[in-house]
Amino acid sequence: MNRNTRIFLMLLLIGSIIVFLVLNLLLGTARIPAGDVIAILFGAKSDNRIWTNIVMKSRLPQSLTAMMAGAGLGVSGLLMQTVFRNPLAGPSVLGISSGASLGVACVVLLSGSIGGVALSKLGVIGEVTITMSAIIGSLLIMALIAFVAQKVRGNVTLLIMGVMIGYIANAIIGVLKFFSAEEDIRAYVIWGLGSFSRVSGGQTWVFIVLMLIILPSAFFLIKTLNLLLLGDSYARNLGLNIKRARLLVIGCSGILVAVVTAYCGPIVFLGLAVPHICRGLFHTSNHAAILPASLLGGASLALLCNLIARLPGFEGALPVNSVTALVGAPVVMWVLFNKRKSEV
Repeated sequence: MNRNTRIFLMLLLIGSIIVFLVLNLLLGTARIPAGDVIAILFGAKSDNRIWTNIVMKSRLPQSLTAMMAGAGLGVSGLLMQTVFRNPLAGPSVLGISSGASLGVACVVLLSGSIGGVALSKLGVIGEVTITMSAIIGSLLIMALIAFVAQKVRGNVTLLIMGVMIGYIANAIIGVLKFFSAEEDIRAYVIWGLGSFSRVSGGQTWVFIVLMLIILPSAFFLIKTLNLLLLGDSYARNLGLNIKRARLLVIGCSGILVAVVTAYCGPIVFLGLAVPHICRGLFHTSNHAAILPASLLGGASLALLCNLIARLPGFEGALPVNSVTALVGAPVVMWVLFNKRKSEV
């Protein structure tokens, strides 16, 4: 694929992000004229304060959150698939998402039993507590993974260890559910369905700033990622410190997953699907092209899923995880089928 075609595809991805972002702002359960939406976005005073609140406090934060979360998960999935050289590897493969879920389970499921007050009833304080507990749970699992990565050599062993850590976390969550009140279990299950609408107010900008700080760090790993594709022996002969490189890639991916899961809940499938879609579009494994493509593709696909989840006709919004699998799975199957067909 020549350079002009790649530039065209990048511009196409950027265009899709703009289109889906505009549609997210225009469409929803409440019908707001496009002219009023544009006026509200540019600071003009609207006669209908309800419309202003819907656009500025619901649709805009939700759309920006979906865009940044999708970008983070797309990049994270690509990093994981590269470092493990496994097409089924995703952001949650090392149990980092399970660590976030365990952190949330500890505070949500135990708050009613020990404190006597369900965390879901505490409003903003409860939301902040849930976010912090998810970050702490993710970072603890990341620290454990980093320790294991220093002790084992093979990627397969590390991958299996990560999966086992995830199973242990899920087992502890199951025990907590058994001894928890129904109301606490319901609050935890709703959190586990994933949602881009959970982030609101000042939390939106905190989330965006965090993602804008973390995402550029992945671009410093492009050369390392390309070397890892050659295999450990070739990469080592070219002067790459395999353990250090693996730790940097896993650390960057893990932090992205930790932040997204803390603010949006465990969003499945995007991190697995986006890298495959981008490889199918660009027909290359060069991370100088695939990494920015995964960032843009993740943002675009997340906006599309968010749009479908809250299309007019649905009361409220569908769980994002239900939509991401329905949208992403057929696309990945189509890409892999076409790739296999071309090889044959």
